[in-house]
Amino acid sequence: MRSGKRIFAFLGATILVLSSFVGEVAAQQMKLRVADSLAVGSYIAEQGAKYWMREVTRLTNGAVEFEHYPAEQLGKAKDLLALTQSGVVDIGYVVPAYASDKMPLSAVVELPGNFQNSCTGTLAYWKLVKGDGILAKREFEPNGIRVLIAFAASPYQLFAARRKIDGIKTIEGMKLRTAGGASDATVRTFKGVPVRIAVPELHESLSRGTIDGIFFPYASIISNKLTELLKYGTEGENFGSGLITYSISEARWQKLPQNVQKAMNEASEAATRNLCGFTDKQMEIDKEKIRQQGVVLAPLPQSERKEIDANFSVVAGEWAEILDKRGKPGSEVLKAYRAALQELR
Repeated sequence: MRSGKRIFAFLGATILVLSSFVGEVAAQQMKLRVADSLAVGSYIAEQGAKYWMREVTRLTNGAVEFEHYPAEQLGKAKDLLALTQSGVVDIGYVVPAYASDKMPLSAVVELPGNFQNSCTGTLAYWKLVKGDGILAKREFEPNGIRVLIAFAASPYQLFAARRKIDGIKTIEGMKLRTAGGASDATVRTFKGVPVRIAVPELHESLSRGTIDGIFFPYASIISNKLTELLKYGTEGENFGSGLITYSISEARWQKLPQNVQKAMNEASEAATRNLCGFTDKQMEIDKEKIRQQGVVLAPLPQSERKEIDANFSVVAGEWAEILDKRGKPGSEVLKAYRAALQELR
């Protein structure tokens, strides 16, 4: 009898262990929703988000799968922060510039003159949003989200529809499309006129003369088919950049099993580097395409370098000062970002 009881006790314990194991495995079988505002086939989604999804699925042996909703299928770009925070989407395309009142510090990436390629700008920012980085603690944590993928676009160049760009005096009086924020300040510093226009309206605005030019990365000139309306452009400059993230709410993150968190962190590192690396390789290809389509690209005169850099410094200083006065660590973030950039050079 005692032997029989011991057997039943052993079997009972074994069943409990197996049940616990099966429950743990079942808990890790999940399908997560990823939402963005990008067009179907966008290289940012293909080389960033989709790359990340594939890596997470591979690293979890298929336990985690994803449903991707591009082109604002689950919400407008400006609403994706709130939708991610609320859990309507699990992972959202969070663009700090679209929520600048809540996420002003990330605009440090948009300041002019900081870097010459996407990976330098991206990886410096990436350092600040991971772990105990200043932006992780002062920007994302207060908003209840954490970054899974970060990306700084290739440096923006100046493009003009009619006026030949032969120096910074060219910019004086030009009506230039901006995305607001730091880019507005950059245009004003060079005595231009900033005009906020949505990307879908650029073609019409250039053709009608509503604007004289734009600050834009090479890739966006190609994807928006603007070469037919532009005659001149710069190369080797940085008139700012654009920043995007794919982020998850902290509440959702804390519910994920540790092995899934580990897989996501590993995939995040790989995807962030893959996206910026692809962008840097593509930049040279895009430059050549733009030239072949009739746009003259040239660097600004070296004799103006000091004045250009001084103007960029003014923009950065004013940006930091404004945030400092609002009780935000603008100067501290600018210093940390520049230090991170320096480490990558």
